[in-house]
Amino acid sequence: MTDIAATDFRHPRRYVRLDTILRLRWLAVLGQLAAIFIVAHGLEFDLPAVPCLVIVGLSALLNLALQIAFNPMQRLEPAYAAALLALNIVELAALLFFTGGLQNPFSFLFLAPVLISATALPVRLTIALGALAIACASVLVFFYLPLPWDADEPLVLPPIYLFGVWLSILLAIGVTSLYAFQVTQEARKLSDALAATELVLTREQHLTQLDGLAAAAAHELGTPLSTIFLISRELEQSVSADSPLAGDIKTLREQAQRCRDILAKITQLSATGAPFDRMPLSTLIEETVAPYRDFGVTIKVRIAVAGTSEPVGTRNPAILHGVGNILENAVDFARTTVEVNAWWNTETVEIVISDDGPGFAPDILKRIGEPYLSRRRSIDEAQSEHGGLGLGVFIARTLLERTGAKVSFANRTFPDHGAVVQIAWPRRRFEAGETAPDPAS
Repeated sequence: MTDIAATDFRHPRRYVRLDTILRLRWLAVLGQLAAIFIVAHGLEFDLPAVPCLVIVGLSALLNLALQIAFNPMQRLEPAYAAALLALNIVELAALLFFTGGLQNPFSFLFLAPVLISATALPVRLTIALGALAIACASVLVFFYLPLPWDADEPLVLPPIYLFGVWLSILLAIGVTSLYAFQVTQEARKLSDALAATELVLTREQHLTQLDGLAAAAAHELGTPLSTIFLISRELEQSVSADSPLAGDIKTLREQAQRCRDILAKITQLSATGAPFDRMPLSTLIEETVAPYRDFGVTIKVRIAVAGTSEPVGTRNPAILHGVGNILENAVDFARTTVEVNAWWNTETVEIVISDDGPGFAPDILKRIGEPYLSRRRSIDEAQSEHGGLGLGVFIARTLLERTGAKVSFANRTFPDHGAVVQIAWPRRRFEAGETAPDPAS
C-alpha cells in the first residue's frame, strides 16, 4: 500500500493572507464611519465624534501603511495575524468606551475577531484573543462614557442588564468560537484526506499504466533492434574468424539478441495485465490476496458458484487499491485467519472480508471511515518513519464508493470475534467499471 507522510497533508501552522485581514479591517473602518455619521447626523444624538474619528482614522492609516509596506498577497505568520485581530479588539473597545460601553448594541462585535481566529489560527492564539475580548468587555462594564441618547429622555439600564450583556458576550465568544473551530477542523481534515485519496488513486493509475507503456516501448524498439541484429549477423558472417573485429561484432549480435529477448518478456507480461483489461471477480480477488499470502496469516478465499455467469469488470485501480487496503487491515489485526468470501447474482456483486482479530472497538464502530481515525498504536509507529495517519480505511471507502460500491463495517456475532467488512456493487456498475465523479469537484 502507498505510504503518505503526515507532513504532506497536515500542517500544524496556518497562514492567513495580509489581504484578507486588510479587507476585514477596511470593512470595519467603513462600518464605524457609517455608524458615527448616522448617530451624529441621522439620529442627531450628542456623540463625542472627535475621539471616535481619531480612532477610526488611526486604524485607516495603519491599513494604508500595511498595504504600502507589504505585499497584500503575503501570508502572515499566525502571531502577526493574531496581533492585527487583537488590534481590532482594542480599537472596538476604545470606540465603545466613548459610546456607552456594553450598553452600545455594537458591543457584540467583540465576537468577530475571535470567530475569525477560530477558523484560521491555532487554538492557543484563539484562546488568547478570546481572553483579550472578555477582558475588554469586563473593563467596559465599569468604565465608559454615557451612551449617545436623547437628552430629554435619558436611557438608564440597570446593572443586572449590563451583567447579562457581559455574560452573553462571554458565552457567545466561547460557544461560537468552539463551534467554528470544530467545523473548520473537520472541513480541513476532510480536505486533506481527500487530497491524499486523489494522490493514492493517481499513483495506482500510474502503476497500472506502466504495463501499457512497457508494451508500447517494446513495440517501438522491436523494429530497430531487429535491424541491428540482422546487420550484426551479416557482418559476423562476412568477417573472417581471425579478424580483430570478429569478437566485437559477435558481442554486438549477442547483446542485440538479449535486448530482443527482454522486450519479448515485457510484451508477454503486459499482455495479461494492461490497464484496461477486463478481469473476472475471482481473478480480481486473487490479484488482491496474492501480496499477503506470506504474512504469517492464513487467507481463505471462498467464491460461491451461482447460476449466473461470473461478473467480469475492468482492472480498476480504485477497486484493487480499496479492496487491498481493507484486506491489509484485516491481515494486520488478524490472529490466525482472514476470510475473503464472494458471491453474485444477476443484480449484485459482493465481497466480504473478515478476520479473527479483536474487531472494531465500540467507540469507533459508528465512525469507521472518517479521516484520521486510527487504532494503530506505538509498535507500528515506532517502526515507521511517519506512523499511521488513520487514512487507510477512509481512502479505501472513498475509492470503492466512487466505483458504486456500498461499504459497511461490523463485528462478528458473539461468541465469534473479529471485524467484518462488506463491499457490495450493483452488478451493472461493477461490470461497467466506471468511477463516479466526485460531487465536490
